[in-house]
Amino acid sequence: MLTKISHITLFVHNQEDALNFYMKLGFVIHTDAMFGPMRWLTLNLPGQGDLELVLIKAETPEEKALVGKQGAARPLISFESADCFNDYLVLKTAGIEFPQEPAQQAWGTSVAFKDLYGNMLYIAQPI
Repeated sequence: MLTKISHITLFVHNQEDALNFYMKLGFVIHTDAMFGPMRWLTLNLPGQGDLELVLIKAETPEEKALVGKQGAARPLISFESADCFNDYLVLKTAGIEFPQEPAQQAWGTSVAFKDLYGNMLYIAQPI
């Protein structure tokens, strides 16, 4: 049977730009290797080394059309936070743009923002 999710693929136009963005969120490089002309670049959050975010350079027209739209209008990635408002302040100081401040909900505090290509990302702090 299936036991866990190990990789999530994100198509990007530029791997270096995407790497710089996701490092602002606290990601670290897990693997950076060349396989012929293809760069295999994976990131993970510290303490979560068994789940890798794969930053793949979009090559085909189909892949290029997906950049920034992989989650449509929904969050592509949701992050759990122990302190959503503080994370918001730290990320905002690091240059991450937020359309609004975190909001208190019945289930916790949350805030949405977009990555450098327009994919919606989400931070949630459960009660």
